[in-house]
Amino acid sequence: MKKVILSLILLSAICFQLHAQKIYSTKTGQIKFNASSPLEKVAAVNDQVDSKMVDKTGQIIFSALIKSFKFENQLMEDHFNENYMESSKFPKAEFRGYITNASTVNFAKDGKYPVSFDGTLTIHGVQQKVTATGVMVIEGGKPAITGSFKVKIKDYGVTGSYIGDKIANEAEISVNCKYE
Repeated sequence: MKKVILSLILLSAICFQLHAQKIYSTKTGQIKFNASSPLEKVAAVNDQVDSKMVDKTGQIIFSALIKSFKFENQLMEDHFNENYMESSKFPKAEFRGYITNASTVNFAKDGKYPVSFDGTLTIHGVQQKVTATGVMVIEGGKPAITGSFKVKIKDYGVTGSYIGDKIANEAEISVNCKYE
């Protein structure tokens, strides 16, 4: 009887290891956006992005506080938060989705792996489906992701008199996260 119980415990431990998932995370990821026009440089960076990723399923989440985007010009940052993004009302932006080809990434082997993302981006309280591509680099067992995509500003309910004039109609969003 002891052998049967010990065998069941051992078998359960082996099965658990086979199905174990590793969750990688960072609180210092970076998101940049650029909505510059020929008339004005409109670009900002946020170095306080919270992100989590599950290796086996490819599930990934990025979350950024809007007020953490920093501009070269303080007045532009104030207008961004108050007049365009309404960061008091909509304090964060978030992407929830999957790395659609996560099974092609060998998290145990250093290298560069092309990755594709599919999910929902929420900005200004509006959700839109987004697809993007990027690169995952595994170094020393730790992944890092870079990628970029474009969004139409008005698709997210962001309005303002300078969009299409001093502010581009589309913003390019770049992501760079190193996970632990």
